Amino acid sequence: MHSSSLALPLTQPQAANTSVSQRLPSPHLLKQQMPLSSVLAQQVEQHRQAVRAILEGRDKRLLVIVGPCSIHDPRSALEYADRLAELSHEVGERMLLVMRAYVEKPRTTVGWKGLVYDPHLDGSDDMHAGLGLSRGLMLGMLERGLPIATELLQPMAAGYFDDLLSWAAIGARTTESQVHREMVSGLGLPVGFKNGTDGGVGIAADAIRSAAHAHRHFGMDAQGFPALVETLGNPDTHLVLRGGHKGPNHDATSVEQARQGLTKAGLAERIMVDCSHANSGKDPLRQPAVFTDVLDQRLAGDKTLVGVMLESHLFDGCQPLGKGALKYGVSVTDGCLGWTSTQSLLREAATRLSR
Repeated sequence: MHSSSLALPLTQPQAANTSVSQRLPSPHLLKQQMPLSSVLAQQVEQHRQAVRAILEGRDKRLLVIVGPCSIHDPRSALEYADRLAELSHEVGERMLLVMRAYVEKPRTTVGWKGLVYDPHLDGSDDMHAGLGLSRGLMLGMLERGLPIATELLQPMAAGYFDDLLSWAAIGARTTESQVHREMVSGLGLPVGFKNGTDGGVGIAADAIRSAAHAHRHFGMDAQGFPALVETLGNPDTHLVLRGGHKGPNHDATSVEQARQGLTKAGLAERIMVDCSHANSGKDPLRQPAVFTDVLDQRLAGDKTLVGVMLESHLFDGCQPLGKGALKYGVSVTDGCLGWTSTQSLLREAATRLSR
């Protein structure tokens, strides 16, 4: 259905400075229109169980969340998925590769918010089209045999994609949010909480504890109506180290401090390192050095390091929106490591992990 057919006149008084320009389908309706087949649903559950096994130490593989910082072009995203699926078969005995399907982009101030919000990249904010395009892309990735991951930024958007995900992240700026902790407590998939922007792990530890508990909270049901939501708690959460204002926290000393913080809080010692953001100084080409440091620690015996995150696209770097034609396969948000370097890095890691 074309989005313009859903633009409705206001029928009720609105809050000051607020208007409704587009009515969106409910999560239930979009899932009906773009269903997850029983075969793919079984695949998603198998991938979730594989991630859980890694977190619990029953599967010795390294969990690798890898892919574009954010997806803006369906064609390049699916080309990347094809390449990653092929590489996954090659390194799958040593690593579980999960593709980043990031369709929401957190902004410090303003800017492009992601495929869900502005799929046409022109400020038209056709969210109806964005929701359908994003779900369709994720289904395409699943059809290639890949587990997929995303950052859950807007809780109201989570219900459109929660059945497709094998892992999800809560970002540094939202880990402290009670609403996000409640949301995670009701998700049936593993979730990583990033450390706060100050680099400390206390906020993430609180989030992990909160998400493990049952909650009753204000939310939305599958039909899109406001509802009292009851959750059972999510035991499959963990810490993600992404650095902070004071610099990186992927080194052995920082990892040990994080481990002690988890132990003191009575939480499972399972840590993932985000090789981007403050850990790489926001230089995408420094991600391999961070990855290698984490791998060295793991090979030296640190089994609490269960995974890594990499921002990777077809080509190195990033490009601005709105300044001429876009280069194919180059990120429009954070800079990414190109495919050639990513492939070499993961192949080398698989070799080292097999020794």
